Amino acid sequence: MSDHLFAGLLRPERSATTVRIGEVDTRYAALLASAAHVAAGLGQAGAARVAVHATPTWTTVAGVVGAVLAGVAVVPVPADAGAGERDHILRDSRVQAWLGPAPEQDDGRLPRLPVSGHPLDTPPDSWEPMGIDSAATAFVLYTSGTTGTPKGVLLSRRAIAAGLDGLAEAWEWRPEDLLAHGLPLFHVHGLILGVLGPLRIGGGLWQVGRPTPQAYAAAARGGATMFFGVPTIWSRIAAEPDHAAYLGSARLLVSGSAALPSPVFERLHALTGQRVCERYGMTETLITVATRADGLRRAGRVGVPLPGVHTRLVGEDGRPVPHDGESIGDLQVRGPTLFDGYLGRPEETASAFTADGWFRTGDVAAIEPDGTHRIVGRASVDLLKSGGYRIGAGEIESALLEHPGVAECAVIGVPDDDLGQRIVAYVVPAAGQAVAEDELVAHVGARLSAHKRPRRVVFVESLPRNEMGKVVKARLG
Repeated sequence: MSDHLFAGLLRPERSATTVRIGEVDTRYAALLASAAHVAAGLGQAGAARVAVHATPTWTTVAGVVGAVLAGVAVVPVPADAGAGERDHILRDSRVQAWLGPAPEQDDGRLPRLPVSGHPLDTPPDSWEPMGIDSAATAFVLYTSGTTGTPKGVLLSRRAIAAGLDGLAEAWEWRPEDLLAHGLPLFHVHGLILGVLGPLRIGGGLWQVGRPTPQAYAAAARGGATMFFGVPTIWSRIAAEPDHAAYLGSARLLVSGSAALPSPVFERLHALTGQRVCERYGMTETLITVATRADGLRRAGRVGVPLPGVHTRLVGEDGRPVPHDGESIGDLQVRGPTLFDGYLGRPEETASAFTADGWFRTGDVAAIEPDGTHRIVGRASVDLLKSGGYRIGAGEIESALLEHPGVAECAVIGVPDDDLGQRIVAYVVPAAGQAVAEDELVAHVGARLSAHKRPRRVVFVESLPRNEMGKVVKARLG
């Protein structure tokens, strides 16, 4: 594929390809023309790094594409960021301007560079794409800050291209595909995969706005062949059989950002005939492991490494962990999709890698003999050490979700003088279901080893989640 990050967008024969962002329904030609005006304006302004208030709108997409065309690094600011988080991102990234509208609460210290709120018909006179070094930074994406102050992750054009091309091969992603999703446009999933992906490949893009079952069904009726979602989205679709049925016409359903509960996987299969493809990645690594379109799709499995990506499991003693599907270890990654470091944090960048160049993901996983990966969770919160055993919280959560009285759950370890950590399960009961603590403990005990049973079950109305649907376990306990 072309070295240019937007290889598909720049192909003249793709100019009539669909681009739909919320209520704006247009074509590649109009997106390219609009982005070219942004690129020309950035060239005149001389900005090297800009912030984008990443709402799911036309101005966000046109602004981001224009900045990447111009070789200007983009810092997406979450649409729902509080004042403290937003100020930290702006100061830490040292952006020179807002590209497009700024948040209403912005203090006005940064200049604002305009982006047209509607598609334009023609690019500026004599405009043509620039040749840009593939090693140049395309994005500075900020981590969620769950383990400290959010860090700016430097993602190069080269890494993004490698990641998207690897997914195109794994998912058989073609120019004929129309991708639909309602994901936020300030993370890897919604922005890098969900916007840059189709523009590199030459396929259609439909950002549906709010990711409701009705919106996904409408996109399916409109010809969408691929759908991206997170478990929260898929759970809501699985609860709406009439809307879910329309997704049976799709070629591929993809879930990421958190583990998809097995009951949701099975329910979607029953309603649509589709088995969801899961995948794994991080801001620092992009997507490194994915279920292939031509591979076996199983609940709780995230697939195999993308081309050029290598993974390994390491035990607490630093020795390799066998790929037997049961033994768990710290997951480490290397390959062309990795980031270039944390902005302005050389010591933290160095500590993120082993002496021999592997990135420490901080996740715990098991790998099966055929290379299929199963993510247990974050080592910091999902690897429990109780009674001398190393236990994955995800395994207990999967067992609990098999009980009809459990709608959602999260398992954590709390300090215990005797056991080291005591296993506690937070459970959201299914609507209309009465379930008791001892019943759930026995349910887990009948499926897993005795030492994996929860010592306590806490019933709650809801679980704390971030904007991508991940449970924030730090808020439990």
